[in-house]
Amino acid sequence: MEYALKASDAIKSFRETRLSALRPVTEFFDYNRISRPADLNTATQRISYNTRYFSGNYLIVIAALAVYAAITNLYLVFALVFLIGGFIAINKFAPEPMQVGEHVVTQKSLYTILFVVGIPLVWWNEPFSTLFWLIGSSLVLILGHAALIEPGVESEYSEVEAGTNV
Repeated sequence: MEYALKASDAIKSFRETRLSALRPVTEFFDYNRISRPADLNTATQRISYNTRYFSGNYLIVIAALAVYAAITNLYLVFALVFLIGGFIAINKFAPEPMQVGEHVVTQKSLYTILFVVGIPLVWWNEPFSTLFWLIGSSLVLILGHAALIEPGVESEYSEVEAGTNV
């Protein structure tokens, strides 16, 4: 029960901190503010500002890409559910050794069987390629968007406020 309270508190704080930073879709996809940065310094400044300003929107982009990766690699999802579900089932239903025919089955032997079957099943479905695809596609989309979108007028005021608070 204690874990459920911690999880709900974590979700609540995530909603308050990250999702409160969501910007409207019209602002996120404002094609009137798209321009090529003049130089690397300008691109770096835009990326620095826009990644903070659109952080909630970028989290949504990463989540959407993760869902897409899961949908396109259902075997990997099945293998992970098999491993995690097997681990939970062993902990819940087999905490004590049990007699099956002439053999005594312990939790350790069940874990061994689970990992001997589950780890190759996960490995065969290439989790690292999916992870690296997710990281790479997220970086390309987020850094591309952040470099191409001109910061709004409010970015000038945020620099003035930051300078006076120092």
